[in-house]
Amino acid sequence: MTDPTTRAMPSALPPSEAELAEWQSLSREEQLARYREILQHPDCQRITGTTIDDIRAKAQQHAAARRG
Repeated sequence: MTDPTTRAMPSALPPSEAELAEWQSLSREEQLARYREILQHPDCQRITGTTIDDIRAKAQQHAAARRG
């Protein structure tokens, strides 16, 4: 959740207690502003035909290959 070089930001990773406290101390408006900032990133602007089912199937194949 926290970008250690800047400030608390949304993340897909579980936050530490300190990161969660920092995020929760922000106003609703500041949290929304930071979400908007993240969603403006060029990586969030790429369009792909990959579906969630495609991603799941690829992850299952990868896991099966690792198991042998």
